[in-house]
Amino acid sequence: QVQLVESGGGLVQPGGSLRLSCAASGSIFSIYTMGWYRQAPGKERELVASITSSGLTRYVDSVKGRFTISRDNAKKMVYLQMSSLKPEDTAVYFCNADIRSSGRGTYNYWGQGTQVTVSS
Repeated sequence: QVQLVESGGGLVQPGGSLRLSCAASGSIFSIYTMGWYRQAPGKERELVASITSSGLTRYVDSVKGRFTISRDNAKKMVYLQMSSLKPEDTAVYFCNADIRSSGRGTYNYWGQGTQVTVSS
């Protein structure tokens, strides 16, 4: 059973920083693209940032220059360093990954989400 577990969310003041972490566990053969999505109340879930297994990254325009995605393939982890946070960054942040399980095909997995609230 493959699982993605996020951590690191919380309440932060505008202009502050947070680092989200996501750990993949289970019978994993390979992890391909990993990403972070977010969903604010009343809005659709959107891709915030993604990173391929070779380290290529992409970001939604609204976070460019403020957020950095990275991964540690040996630890099966993906991170999202968020700086200069704004109230509009408030959302539930979800980890996502394409994972090939041992003995199975490749499937897309989601974490349970972690709340990020930016408020004074």
